Amino acid sequence: MGVLRKLLAWLSVPVISLLALVLYLARPFNPDNNRMLGWVVARFGRWILGMERPVEGRENMPQDRPTVVIANHQHNDDLFVMGDLLPPRTVTVGKSSLVWLPFFGQVFWLGGNVILNRSRSKKAVAAMQLVGETIAHDRKSLWVFPEGTRSHGKGLGSFKKGAFHAALASGAPITMVCASEYADKTCRLLGRREPVAIRILPPIETADLRPEDVPELIERCRSRMAEAIASITPASSVGSA
Repeated sequence: MGVLRKLLAWLSVPVISLLALVLYLARPFNPDNNRMLGWVVARFGRWILGMERPVEGRENMPQDRPTVVIANHQHNDDLFVMGDLLPPRTVTVGKSSLVWLPFFGQVFWLGGNVILNRSRSKKAVAAMQLVGETIAHDRKSLWVFPEGTRSHGKGLGSFKKGAFHAALASGAPITMVCASEYADKTCRLLGRREPVAIRILPPIETADLRPEDVPELIERCRSRMAEAIASITPASSVGSA
């Protein structure tokens, strides 16, 4: 039953994206399209999966100014876990292969999201610095998975520098979204998915920081996120991924 739920949840993504194309074509490259699509996809997906997703610290997510959001990346299902947490006028960072996904790839591009070739790390950092300057000018927020790859619920990986250079270039605070470790498993009757808890940490200001402060900033953010993830992850879930 759990496999069927997951299949239906992911089949809903291209269907919802196809319907959303009307909105994206009506107002192309409007970042609030992403927020609306993320809200619908995440809420509908969690309903199909039967997943509960309590959130602590919603008040820490800036709503009236740009921010660079960083979140831990575990599975593709993070779309259902976090997709409805985007602040206003948010663009996300994704790999170039995403644009080839049916319907979702097209709305991802039309949403003005940042598409990177991560195999070229030096160019990616330069691109993220430019993104930071752009989002400051356009008053957009940016959502990034700084690990750059999925951890599959096996702890927080090392962080890439791009998001932090973007934050410094924009002067925007960094907001940390932490999801408890979870595995692709069910825990209830009828194949309902195990709950995933979210904690949003208070933003870290970057306006007075310089590029040479990036390594310390990365370590500070990663340490705070690792502590938060450990505190919201049930003991029974640790090492079960």
